[in-house]
Amino acid sequence: MSQRRQIVVGVGAGIAAYKATHVVRALVKANFDVWVVPTPASLKMIGEVTWQAISGNPVYTQVDSPVSGVGHIELAREASAIVVVPATADLLARITHGIANDMLTNVILAADCPLLLAPAMHTNMWENPATRKNVQTLQARGARFIGPVAGELSSGDRGLGRLAPEEDIYAEVLSVLSTGKWQGKKVMVSAGGTREPLDPVRFLGNRSSGRFGVEIARQFAWQGAQVTLLAANIEPTLLESLPGGVEVVATPSAGKMRQAALDYFPHMQVAVMAAAVADYQPVDFQSEKIKKVPNQQEFSLRLRPTADILADLARKKHSDQLVAGFAAETGSWEQVLQLGKEKARRKGADIIFINQVGTETGFGDIATRVCAVDGEGSEIGQFSGNKTQVATQIVTLVRQQLQ
Repeated sequence: MSQRRQIVVGVGAGIAAYKATHVVRALVKANFDVWVVPTPASLKMIGEVTWQAISGNPVYTQVDSPVSGVGHIELAREASAIVVVPATADLLARITHGIANDMLTNVILAADCPLLLAPAMHTNMWENPATRKNVQTLQARGARFIGPVAGELSSGDRGLGRLAPEEDIYAEVLSVLSTGKWQGKKVMVSAGGTREPLDPVRFLGNRSSGRFGVEIARQFAWQGAQVTLLAANIEPTLLESLPGGVEVVATPSAGKMRQAALDYFPHMQVAVMAAAVADYQPVDFQSEKIKKVPNQQEFSLRLRPTADILADLARKKHSDQLVAGFAAETGSWEQVLQLGKEKARRKGADIIFINQVGTETGFGDIATRVCAVDGEGSEIGQFSGNKTQVATQIVTLVRQQLQ
């Protein structure tokens, strides 16, 4: 199974089933591992191939469907939440009475994660005493209902029973999953690689994609933190995958990132500076494109050091704040550790996460290895895996050190 947080999206046999595709797309874009479990009857509305294409996972409707590896117990055990879109009157009745006659109702019966139900049905069915009793019973057990809302129904009538807006369903899922140890805390994360302009078309930069920092920001947000991300030249598709509520501040250069960091930091409990900030910037910015001069054998640039953002924050922090940074170094792992520990002693931050980078190491969507050290250079943790796994461990360690 995936190391991303898993969500099961159940699909009932209602006309509104097509709207569930928007919910699934939004959750996939937010980097959840989404498993669509439709009822057999719902496949008449939206076919299995469609669900597989937009979720990226196999689709099962009956407990005897899986060939190997993914059964109803496994889906139930791994799920962080189950959301049913739409929840029909029939499906609500079966869930209420523990009738497990397809894959979806088996998964729901076996799960102990949050259950979210987005009903959609005719007003008369929604207001029927049997349905109202089922809703009350499910609410008493802890199920959360999203809608329905009043509006035009598929029958042509108007009334209460229309599926809640897809964006409201998505937001409610995120809200349920965001409650955690970081609830009420404010966290600033930097990510990406700064670019120091030489002229209107050129810059000094680096190979950082920002993926690691974005993943760290995502993990904080999922655990309830109010996150501000200082984003240096990150692809929009990466930023679009962030949970709702993350404030993204564009900081393309070292100077702009430093100013934003100093402005936001007084209001934060934690700062995790994961961006690859340029060490040098041009002394002189050329207002016009620098021309190639014929027969000129050499070209020189005058550079000056950029401000040390991490050290600045470490000097300004109060006792109830925590500052963490990264030391991305090249060389053997032993050399990387030595350089990182020396950096930790210089910077004054509470934590330095040391990671190895190079032409085929560290950058992009690849596995990584990180050693965490305190301000004295003493090791306090070591993690490895894909960036989602390591980001989760980093957030846990920061929490432990903050206490």
